[in-house]
Amino acid sequence: MAERGFHTFSEINSQPDVWAATLAEFQSLVPALDRFWQRHSIQRIICTGCGSTYYLSLVAASLFQALRHIPTQARPASEVVLFPEVVQLGDASTLLVTISRSGETTETLDAVEVFREQAGGPVLAITCYGDSSLARRADFVLTASAAQEESVAQTRSFSSMTVLAEALAGHLAGLDAGTILRPLPAIARRLMDEYRSLAQTLGETMAIQRFFFLGTGFLYGMACEAMLKMKEMSLSYSEAFHTLEFRHGPMSMVDEHSLVIGLLSEGAQRHEMAVLEQMQRAGAHVLALSEKETGCADAARWHEVVLHSELPTWARTVAYLPVLHLLAYHRAMANQQNPDRPARLDAVVTLKSLLIS
Repeated sequence: MAERGFHTFSEINSQPDVWAATLAEFQSLVPALDRFWQRHSIQRIICTGCGSTYYLSLVAASLFQALRHIPTQARPASEVVLFPEVVQLGDASTLLVTISRSGETTETLDAVEVFREQAGGPVLAITCYGDSSLARRADFVLTASAAQEESVAQTRSFSSMTVLAEALAGHLAGLDAGTILRPLPAIARRLMDEYRSLAQTLGETMAIQRFFFLGTGFLYGMACEAMLKMKEMSLSYSEAFHTLEFRHGPMSMVDEHSLVIGLLSEGAQRHEMAVLEQMQRAGAHVLALSEKETGCADAARWHEVVLHSELPTWARTVAYLPVLHLLAYHRAMANQQNPDRPARLDAVVTLKSLLIS
């Protein structure tokens, strides 16, 4: 039997190599992707998933809207099934982008069935398993085959499927996405090497009892996913909020036992920094992740991860994750949890179909 946390640690550290393989796999699918896109007149996109992949849907939706300028919304798969009148599934000009690590999640498969019946539009799947039930039901499939995992909590699978979403949105926007995203594996490796000890130190600081993850724009979904990893792996109190929304009530929970993690954008960084500085003055520890130095590195209880990626804003979205994966892993180990097998969780959620009364 593998020692506690072995698979999670290995999967986190393998991300640079897996991202490179995922980008190569995407490039091999580009001709078929172009033919698929040209066959359909897509006017609207719905992105859907469950748990981590719902948070990835939030990221994907923001990418499609910003880069391809197509109205896009993200919804949990259960809402597509149970509340189609709220989601407004549309017609054959709507594309359903379904995201699932296993391709076997019951709610996601049900969402495809409801969408087919009520809208009749095409389905594009993003998954790690090209032979899954979801892949067989989709009109087009993007796979991150190298990202398959032993662990229950998603790390390299989520980040690799995010790489696919970035590549897809960039390519559909007419950008040379493969070339733009090519530096990502090296960036991830450098960041993990440079900030590994910081992630371990913060994760093992037991005086920190609450974790708040803040993000805006492309980064809100990433903040949600980082929150979920901390909660799943370590059973720690962990929440995610839009950065400026944090002032509207949630900040009342902040004290000297809090770590406030800010995923900083460039467009709104001045406003996001004001929130983090306010939390630091309230006694919280702060971890700021940003493209460039914030100028606050010498402040008490202030910690930084500086990307120095030199990538466009949309392309660097996934680069925020690996160090936060390490943070969650080290807190799990410090809490005597097994991040490979979080309590009461399974790798695939299979239920009785929501369509069966």
